[in-house]
Amino acid sequence: MDKNRLFVDFHVIQSVPPSCINRDDTGTPKTASYGGVMRARVSSQAWKHAMRKYFRSAEKAESEELAIRTRYVRGKIADEIQQLRPEWNYETCKDLAGIVLGMGAAKNKKKDKEKNQEKSYNKEELDALFFISGQQIKNLAQLAAEQADEGGKLPEKKKAKLKTDASEVLKSTPGFEMVLFGRMVATDPSLNFDAASQVAHSISTHEVRTEYDYFTAVDDLMSENNAGSGHLGTIEFNSSTLYRYATINVNELQEQNIGEIARVVRLFAEAFIYSMPTGRQNAFANRTVPDAVYITIREDQPVNFCGAFEEAIEGRNGYSKSSVLRLAEYANKSYQNFVEAPKYAMGTGEGLEKLCVSQPMKNNLDLLEGYVRELLHDTEAVK
Repeated sequence: MDKNRLFVDFHVIQSVPPSCINRDDTGTPKTASYGGVMRARVSSQAWKHAMRKYFRSAEKAESEELAIRTRYVRGKIADEIQQLRPEWNYETCKDLAGIVLGMGAAKNKKKDKEKNQEKSYNKEELDALFFISGQQIKNLAQLAAEQADEGGKLPEKKKAKLKTDASEVLKSTPGFEMVLFGRMVATDPSLNFDAASQVAHSISTHEVRTEYDYFTAVDDLMSENNAGSGHLGTIEFNSSTLYRYATINVNELQEQNIGEIARVVRLFAEAFIYSMPTGRQNAFANRTVPDAVYITIREDQPVNFCGAFEEAIEGRNGYSKSSVLRLAEYANKSYQNFVEAPKYAMGTGEGLEKLCVSQPMKNNLDLLEGYVRELLHDTEAVK
């Protein structure tokens, strides 16, 4: 086996009741045509956002390991600088944060506007969202605080050095969240990070039709002789059994300094399995757990088994059981005809008996973490 190829695949069958957890610009639940019929769809972006929220709510990671995606990076760095040097006023801290981010040093705003060259330090936000780790924010603030003089001012000759040093900081200490999901900076590709994980758009294993909920709201102070409502409207929704897939390139993770890789893989697994996008959750209370989860550790390539559902499942007695059986059947055929069986396989849920022994999810997460640690140790031994 090539010890430089190590992937963890996650296959999830999950039933969702009437809901609208991911909608388009018109408020309609997202869909996709697959196998000639319309399917319910939840975008990968929606589920990745839910996973990032899970990292925080689960409180299993330090803030320095996590990352934020925002245009207001300057304010976060300024806050951190002021914590380090509370004697400096906030405007001074913002000026330093602007230099760190390379936002420009324009003194003549009119000239800047005409030439469209440099941006003022007074600009509160970046032109685009920027993904930055908590550790990078701390390191940038420390860098600015160390290079400024006692009054918080930075001599002109030091500005270029600070920008260069800041660029190096942004290329290091990314934290596991940035390494998992990647960062793209169009204006400076040297700051890019390739994502070590991939998350597929989830689709229903069967055909769906969008339905409409007509609702009214009563005005509590309306007079008794008025039979009308205070508000009326409609919400579009559907219900589905979803096939969800994600994969992690473990060796890609290992190339970055993000702590213990096996722990990060487990955190990703928990977040993918247990998170749920929150679209219209208050209206539908649609949060569910998976019906079945199949996890594999592969040493050849990641494999998405969406083809199991290219022919839409039909049935009047539900879709979940048939979906799990179809997944197991398709996976075994793939192992016979195209790819090797996985190095390790774990599963939770009825219907997976032909693929693995079903165990409680906590047991499988423990196994997953142990297997990854073992394989990475073996890889190091080979080196």
